[in-house]
Amino acid sequence: MKFVDEVSINVYAGKGGNGCLSFRREKYIEKGGPDGGDGGDGGSVVVVADESLNTLVDYRFTRNYRAQSGESGRSRNCTGRSAEDLVLRVPVGTTILDEDIGEVLGDLSVSGQRLVVAQGGFHGLGNARYKSSTNRAPRQTSPGSEGEFRSLKFELKVLADVGLLGLPNAGKSTLIRAVSSAKPKVADYPFTTLVPNLGVVSVEAHRSFVMADIPGLIEGASEGAGLGIRFLKHLTRNRILLHLVDMAPYDGVDPADAALTIVHELERFSPTLAARERWLVLNKSDLLDAETLDERRTAVLKALDWKGRVYTISAIAAEGTAALCGDLMNYLEECRAREAADPSLLVAEQELQHRMQVEARERIEELRAILRARADDDDDEDFDDDDFDVEVEYRL
Repeated sequence: MKFVDEVSINVYAGKGGNGCLSFRREKYIEKGGPDGGDGGDGGSVVVVADESLNTLVDYRFTRNYRAQSGESGRSRNCTGRSAEDLVLRVPVGTTILDEDIGEVLGDLSVSGQRLVVAQGGFHGLGNARYKSSTNRAPRQTSPGSEGEFRSLKFELKVLADVGLLGLPNAGKSTLIRAVSSAKPKVADYPFTTLVPNLGVVSVEAHRSFVMADIPGLIEGASEGAGLGIRFLKHLTRNRILLHLVDMAPYDGVDPADAALTIVHELERFSPTLAARERWLVLNKSDLLDAETLDERRTAVLKALDWKGRVYTISAIAAEGTAALCGDLMNYLEECRAREAADPSLLVAEQELQHRMQVEARERIEELRAILRARADDDDDEDFDDDDFDVEVEYRL
């Protein structure tokens, strides 16, 4: 199965049924009259957030979705049957955009949330509707209106409070395994994480937050190296980022250079995201002696000109992780308390997330253009959006 986090589809709402032109004609009834019924309403297209889904792969293979039309009215004042709405189910965290006008129609962030993306046509009126004291035998009806058509784009961004950022093998998956029940793949080679993973971190009873682990970045990611920057958009919803740095890399890379690589790629992707609250987490401290660890820590802080919070941990040994998670929980609760006391802060946060998502959308489109140009140079005529997906095997 493919992990698909964005698709483009076309939706067609149903047409409203036409009104009926009819006159009552019955034996032994001296005077008849108009009895044409109204038509039925056309079906609308409705998108619903479903927590049981985690990919948009179903919409990759079927691109056109049509709701049924309403039935026409009938004689004897019979109203045509209205069509049922066409329901499209998507994962929680899906943003719906109108591709023709570039407008965000909605953001489904709660399970069961519904959004009408194409309104069905309204019913036409039968001639019985036009009867009056001066028009006893109307021959006038109205047709049902056409349903709406939209070209939509679905964008999935995972819902999490904390996002993990770092090079491959920095220990992101190990950290999320250590502090939550999530079990992402961990191995001693790069790119073991191919898709975002979520874990619920429970600090104590009734106090928890969600952590997201995304595939690692490498130098040149903004130009398509490695898995590229396509998964960075999943961090635009996070309230805080953890920048993990491997202090004992197996390939001998300088931790300071590795930290700078991540910052540069992040700034190229979205300046707004790069300015987001970010904590530095120095991982694999158990593999170094105190003197070497202190030297490398000083070099990383100097290279980044770091002024924020710094944590030294060993994710695999769970050393320092409890203090880190406790501080994260306190920070998130403070953010929520401030927004509850001042709603304008929540509005500002939503606007900030929107700006990050716009920047992310633009950069990913630029990356697509780079990959298409590269495919053209290589005479690869088969490049399409499927090449932008990642193949995933789900196991129970």
